[in-house]
Amino acid sequence: MASKILIVDDASFMRMMLRNILSSHGYEVVGEAENGRQAVEIYQEVKPDIVLMDLIMPEVGGIEGVKKIVEIDKHAKIIICSAMGQQALVVEAMQAGARDFIVKPFQPSSVIENIQKIEREEE
Repeated sequence: MASKILIVDDASFMRMMLRNILSSHGYEVVGEAENGRQAVEIYQEVKPDIVLMDLIMPEVGGIEGVKKIVEIDKHAKIIICSAMGQQALVVEAMQAGARDFIVKPFQPSSVIENIQKIEREEE
């Protein structure tokens, strides 16, 4: 069964791009959020299998969003979506509990590969 995925990005075109990539590979997008605060609320409502989380967002950024989701669910599977040159933030997000990261601009194959890798991980 395909994973249920929550997309978190303040840019609607990025969310649309990810939704299109995921849908075309049989994944179910169960929610979208524009910032970390919304991500936490939606996470609690829909209990997605995987979260794709942008780093830089208004109000509550990705690192804070990761921390809050991991507080709720220590087994949360979160993949950070970062732009080039954000290595320090990616490291901080991984220390906060993210499992992996993908770099923008997205290559559909790398998005799917990262999700499949997370799906194969045991709790």
